[in-house]
Amino acid sequence: MLDKLVQIFKVKELRNKIFFILALLVVFRLIANIPVPGVDQEQLKNFFSNNQLFGLLNLFSGGGLSSISIVMLGVGPYITASIIMQLLTMIIPRLEQIYKEEGEAGRQKFNQWTRWITVPLAAMQTFGMISLFRSQHIIGQLNSFNIFSIIVVAVSGTIFLMWLGELITEKKIGNGVSMIIFAGIVSRLPSSISRIFATYDSSQFFTYIILLALIIAAIAGVVIVTEGQRNIPVSYAKRIRGNRMYGGTSTHLPLRVNQAGVIPIIFAMSIMLFPGMIAGFLSNAANPTVAGIARSMGSIFQNQWFYGILYFILVVAFTYFYTAVVFDPHKISESLQKQGGYIPGIRPGKTTSEYLYRIINRITLSGALFLGAIAVLPFIIQGAFNMKSISIGGTGLLIVVSVVIETIKQIEGQLVMRDYEGF
Repeated sequence: MLDKLVQIFKVKELRNKIFFILALLVVFRLIANIPVPGVDQEQLKNFFSNNQLFGLLNLFSGGGLSSISIVMLGVGPYITASIIMQLLTMIIPRLEQIYKEEGEAGRQKFNQWTRWITVPLAAMQTFGMISLFRSQHIIGQLNSFNIFSIIVVAVSGTIFLMWLGELITEKKIGNGVSMIIFAGIVSRLPSSISRIFATYDSSQFFTYIILLALIIAAIAGVVIVTEGQRNIPVSYAKRIRGNRMYGGTSTHLPLRVNQAGVIPIIFAMSIMLFPGMIAGFLSNAANPTVAGIARSMGSIFQNQWFYGILYFILVVAFTYFYTAVVFDPHKISESLQKQGGYIPGIRPGKTTSEYLYRIINRITLSGALFLGAIAVLPFIIQGAFNMKSISIGGTGLLIVVSVVIETIKQIEGQLVMRDYEGF
């Protein structure tokens, strides 16, 4: 590992790329700490400490939401727009054709539409956040001009982070959007560790040891599931064209245990967000019946057991849903048949499609259960150990490990490329 680090910094081009990315991440952390005016920091701190869901939203904003900074939304609207575009490709065949068949020009057009969708999404989310924070007395009374100014600043902040993310992605050392979220998560580690030391109780020594063992086991589990895949053997029939013979080779079709990544957690979080927000808006309604129903709904969603169980079920369900969106056994079966490939012992065509569907359903079960467990890990730790000072939950852990693995792979790929140039 030390040899690899030395080798990375010996290559001037690679070293400059890494320093450039680090500089952009420093810029992001600086602007993430510039708050909009009129914020009651004490009320804001209490709000986020008592609201697990907004803590998760803060995670995807890169930490900008917890300080209501000028980049309060982070790259959240861009992620939402990307998901919408991915789903639209499954509904509108023309979009899929543009993305897959028109090459680089089609992908650029697709990305441009994603950026355009991000702008109205960011504006709507900012207005919703301002309304919620005003109802919680976190932000004081604002006139129309002030509200408009905050919306413009927040949308501009999201667009600026999109630009930073694309600059990072161009360097081919990791995904820019993931890097920004990663930087927001890691930036909270020092304060979280300092709080643990500040509240250290020697009588709870064995509790800390058990907690540390759980964290190590969770990291190992994330690595195993992220890298885990089922290899389906594929053989290609021999074909003769002119005087040459093609095919006759054997390879494999990799099916990942977790095809969906963290997308199911984002979907589940979005669904869980609405009842609490609606209850917050209607709890002070003039109609006593409506206000009573809203308060009852709010108290139900504040129940940790109900919230955790429903959250787990939604994550598992959305894992299957998103896997069905991104993985189409029928298309893969058709593609294999056109290329002269087949799975040994399985008849090409419909039988292959049914076989792949059965396999993906089985391996997705373990991935879905793992994602659900990771999503509710903070509730389990807080309930079992009463450790509210831990700011990185299971979702943050999943993102951090995934980003580190992807970045290491891309750096190693660039090192291998330079080794070949040397040979």
